[in-house]
Amino acid sequence: MEKKNIFPQELVDVHGTPLFWTITEAWSQVEGFEAKPDDLLIATYPKSGTTWVSEILDLIYNNGDVEKCKRDAIFNRIPLMELIVPEFLNGVKKLEEMKSPRLVKTHLPVELLPPSLWKNDCKMIYVARNAKDVAVSYYYFHKMAKMFPEPGTWEEFLEEYMTGKVTYGSWYNHVKGWWEKKKDYRILYLFYEDMKEDPKGELLKILKFLEKDFPEEIVNKILYHTSFEIMKDNPTVNYTMVPEDEMNHKISPFMRKGISGDWKNHFTVAQYERFEKYYNQQMEGTTLKFRSEI
Repeated sequence: MEKKNIFPQELVDVHGTPLFWTITEAWSQVEGFEAKPDDLLIATYPKSGTTWVSEILDLIYNNGDVEKCKRDAIFNRIPLMELIVPEFLNGVKKLEEMKSPRLVKTHLPVELLPPSLWKNDCKMIYVARNAKDVAVSYYYFHKMAKMFPEPGTWEEFLEEYMTGKVTYGSWYNHVKGWWEKKKDYRILYLFYEDMKEDPKGELLKILKFLEKDFPEEIVNKILYHTSFEIMKDNPTVNYTMVPEDEMNHKISPFMRKGISGDWKNHFTVAQYERFEKYYNQQMEGTTLKFRSEI
């Protein structure tokens, strides 16, 4: 199969969530993923700090050894479990080949998670980011990553995003679903904005959740190597190891700004008002609260 047949990806619904057609065709493999009790799951809606928290965790798992974390690109070190493109890559198979303890990554909403992860009571870390910044970041990602359907104009994309007609579906359902699930399972729910504001505090929270205790120097080393400026220049993290015909960093770099509040540079007043109204309807009745700037 040639790449040109795969890109751009059409979206197909799986139980109400739009996913790449290659994932839906291989859905039984994803659903049948065999978790191990010592797996750690990193779960996020796309563009919410996935790579950031992944690099932090890989450094933790390697006791702060920076060179070990440069052994391969981040997407090979921590595979996206559900990403299957026939003859090119298979997240499930890649994970099967890995030694324990494994770091497993997913963007799936809570209701689509393979049952074995719940059955094994795996520890999970979920990172959530405010909806408006995710919209902007996801728009630029659609422009540069050939796997995604063309986003059209910002106005058009915002509409699709608000109504959940984008890959991985509704942001609202995603963040709320995981928030509810943490009542019953070992889920550490983090916020991107908190990580920006107090990286050390959030790192210590992660270490406590993993029952790990590091000396101050290793904690500081991890903080330094996972700062946006350092990661942006690290080819094993910034996705520049992906061929240009799959991700075009000239259109927009994978690691673009890494800030909170960039949405203000993109939303018109009318878009903001419409978005807020819809947001309030969707988030009514949940105890989940976000900050859209820090």
